[in-house]
Amino acid sequence: MPIRVGETIPSVTLKATDMSDVTTDDLFRGKKVVLFSVTGAFTPTCSNQHLPGFVTHADAIRGKGIDDIICVSVNDAHVMEAWGREQHVGDAIRLVADGNGDLARALGHYFDGSMIGFGLRYQRFAAIVENGTVTRIDVEDGPAFDVSSAESVLAALR
Repeated sequence: MPIRVGETIPSVTLKATDMSDVTTDDLFRGKKVVLFSVTGAFTPTCSNQHLPGFVTHADAIRGKGIDDIICVSVNDAHVMEAWGREQHVGDAIRLVADGNGDLARALGHYFDGSMIGFGLRYQRFAAIVENGTVTRIDVEDGPAFDVSSAESVLAALR
């Protein structure tokens, strides 16, 4: 069952771009966070629109009381680190690797892309998480890119 508003982010261990372990408890405890997922680093929509939008609007989003902006993908930490470098993310966004898809499965917002050689992938979504509890989540319908954009998140925070 996909996670919904009012539910707590499951406790899962992920990888930071430096290959260190980071838990969802550490990422969300005591903070107001925007969490967004991408189907994959270096994929066209994610690289040309999704991540760049959050980089562009990071300061405005933080200005609405957000402590951190986290992007998660099923890619490994090395790929996420290289993608962040290529996209000039800097400190604007925290990229986190869910290489085994543990969080994707726990959240219930994923799809099986094996028919096209992609394996397990996140469904695009953007969530606002306060002290580990989801207060808003917007999930894309299919391959669309609209409700999970930085602009949509920013509008929701007004």
